[in-house]
Amino acid sequence: MVRKQRPSTEAEAAALASGIRLRIIRLTSFEAMTNQELAQRLGRDPATTLHHVRRLVDTGFLVPLPPRRGTRGAKEIPYRSTGLSWHLSNHSAAAAAAVGEAMLEAFLAELAEAEPAEVDASRLVLQLAPAEVTEFTRRITELLDEFRSLPPDPAAARTAVYLSIYPSR
Repeated sequence: MVRKQRPSTEAEAAALASGIRLRIIRLTSFEAMTNQELAQRLGRDPATTLHHVRRLVDTGFLVPLPPRRGTRGAKEIPYRSTGLSWHLSNHSAAAAAAVGEAMLEAFLAELAEAEPAEVDASRLVLQLAPAEVTEFTRRITELLDEFRSLPPDPAAARTAVYLSIYPSR
């Protein structure tokens, strides 16, 4: 299954141009979380986190689920990622740059939380013709799409992947 992408709207691109919002999307990919849970997990103020959550709901990246009662009986609204971000491409060079910076920011924050022994990192420089770069990128994207389309296994550990292809000067 190969993902079908469409260009992001300006509002969608702006919503994705935030490392914290990208982390919220990732955190809610497999389990719904309330604003309070997200704030606690991210070490942020709940009011600030709620601003980001609302922005993601408004742009279709998160969906609120039915309210539930918290441990103290208060009404809580859990949020779940819609997966929309995987199906968008950036509509402008400026949006691509802003989203790329946010992805790197989110990656570095998440990497800082991992134990060094848990990280399997690789780095490689290739010398490829433009058509080969296109083919390489297509094949990596197909592999990511294939694994993303697998049904989630609730007993399995989450595995994050950050991939960047860029000119090596």
